[in-house]
Amino acid sequence: MKVLVAGGAGYIGSHCVRQLIAAGHKPVVVDNLSYGHKAAVPDTVPFHDVNLGDSVALDRIFKNEQIDVVMHFAAFAYVGESVTKPLKYYINNTSATYTLLDSMLKHGVKKFVFSSTCATYGIVKSLPIVEDMPQAPINPYGQTKLDVEIALKALAYGQGLSFATFRYFNAAGAAEDGSIGEDHNPETHLIPLAFGAAQGLRPALQIFGDDYPTPDGTCLRDYVHVDDLSRAHIAVFEKLEQPGAALFYNLGTGQPTSVREVITAVEKVSGLKVPVNYTTRREGDPPALYANSTKAQTELGWKPKYLSIEPIIETAWRWHERKPKGYQDR
Repeated sequence: MKVLVAGGAGYIGSHCVRQLIAAGHKPVVVDNLSYGHKAAVPDTVPFHDVNLGDSVALDRIFKNEQIDVVMHFAAFAYVGESVTKPLKYYINNTSATYTLLDSMLKHGVKKFVFSSTCATYGIVKSLPIVEDMPQAPINPYGQTKLDVEIALKALAYGQGLSFATFRYFNAAGAAEDGSIGEDHNPETHLIPLAFGAAQGLRPALQIFGDDYPTPDGTCLRDYVHVDDLSRAHIAVFEKLEQPGAALFYNLGTGQPTSVREVITAVEKVSGLKVPVNYTTRREGDPPALYANSTKAQTELGWKPKYLSIEPIIETAWRWHERKPKGYQDR
């Protein structure tokens, strides 16, 4: 199928583009490069430097490209920034997404795959997290994702849109061959920050709290390989053949890893020492957060290839060793 990948030059989107090609599909990328990297998109893939809020440009793309499915990865995703600049997130994550949905429906495209987040759940009362738990986001980022989920349900009921929403936990790793990987500016994710500190390219790694009620005192998180995420998005295509399908899935391994365990694995894989500074807890960080992905595994036949942190970090190291300064390091 021909697949429009919104945000296809970003971290997860660019990996999904590669997986789509490997599966025999034809991706078309839309990305305004506010955070993405053109170098992450293969030269053979049609690329449109377009803002999702530009309805005229979107109408032109849908008219010319004959799209079958739309994948959406084009959200801003800095939780702290969403608190201080909420309108930036509502304009991009909700309003622009509604413009995209309006344009695709006008052109008869009724299959949509949405990149959501575990942040829609807010503070949960029990673990692991399952899909039918209450959703009560505690920041604008999570709220904007939930707002889109609600709109998608209305469109499925009212206009026959078929959609799948994937609620991610912690995306990590890089392409197995090291050709593309994680490069954010600013960088807030633990694994690239740890590699940068170990390589002497960043300051010492800040660890926010070592007194949590966890085995080693640091936070537990569910790290899922970016290619495993991508494969789930493709596996759901058959489910979208049913008009009005409204599907929700958690994506994680269900195997929580602590901050200290991540650092240990980074040091083992790279052979480098990670300089660390411990500081006080960060407001809003729960001690543990991990998924139950049974529904995705049962309904989609999806199973993560990477079930533990070390092989995930091995793929990330291939990227960081080859491109220590990211895509600018040519």
